[in-house]
Amino acid sequence: MLDVPRERVRYLAGLLSAQRRMLGTRRRTRALTCNYQALMILIWFRKAEDTALLGAGFGISRATAYRYITEGITVLAAQRPDLHDALKRAATDGWAFVIIDGRLFDSDRSSETTTSVNGKTIDAWYSGKHRDFGANIQAVMLTDDLPIWAADAMPGHLHDLTCARELCVTAALNWAAAELDLPALADAGYEGAGHGIKTPTRQPADGKSLAITNRTVNRLLRGLRWQGERGFAILTGRWKTLRHTTISPRRIGDVVAAALHLTHFEYRYLAATR
Repeated sequence: MLDVPRERVRYLAGLLSAQRRMLGTRRRTRALTCNYQALMILIWFRKAEDTALLGAGFGISRATAYRYITEGITVLAAQRPDLHDALKRAATDGWAFVIIDGRLFDSDRSSETTTSVNGKTIDAWYSGKHRDFGANIQAVMLTDDLPIWAADAMPGHLHDLTCARELCVTAALNWAAAELDLPALADAGYEGAGHGIKTPTRQPADGKSLAITNRTVNRLLRGLRWQGERGFAILTGRWKTLRHTTISPRRIGDVVAAALHLTHFEYRYLAATR
């Protein structure tokens, strides 16, 4: 039994069918129909089943199972909205602010290396903060916990602010604050992100206590920001394959975007556009 509504299977099957028509795939040349392929993909997302065993259960080879799952990830990730469009919709829907946050999505160790700011050779996908290998994913959430947009994967050794800047997330949030009157709340790691991105005031380096005004603002920001930071928990709680992936870390962004689209369908967040 798979605890996924039948309508979601039909929806994904429709996307896969459109993809096959676009590629010019002839009828009855695939090992699985669109419905069975959609079901297999959803099982992989929902239960994180071993791909070889999953393929055997559907009567296909391991290589074919990998190819079908990759195709499903690509089709779903292609539905990811543009960040500016997502922010416009949030403003139109009447939200007073959004939350920007980053998370390290765990993956197998990668042999890719890079040079640190100190000139040392380090593992590109290793996060010293989390002491684990993975990809840094930036996401924008509403205050009801729902993520509305997720970025491409960035190497785990990078800080949240660096990733957000390189992906132009901070620029889009600065624009939203100025043009849409939609500020963003963030943790202290985004300090200096620019106009409209509100971060808490750090403790003074000399050990002195923060002014009462700053402590009040920090408490207010924490009380508002936590509601949106649960957005990552919604994704990893519902789609178990996000808890640990064995694919290339650079593909994690597409997997998260695919899971995000499935979540939007589940929460009927696509109703206004589909």
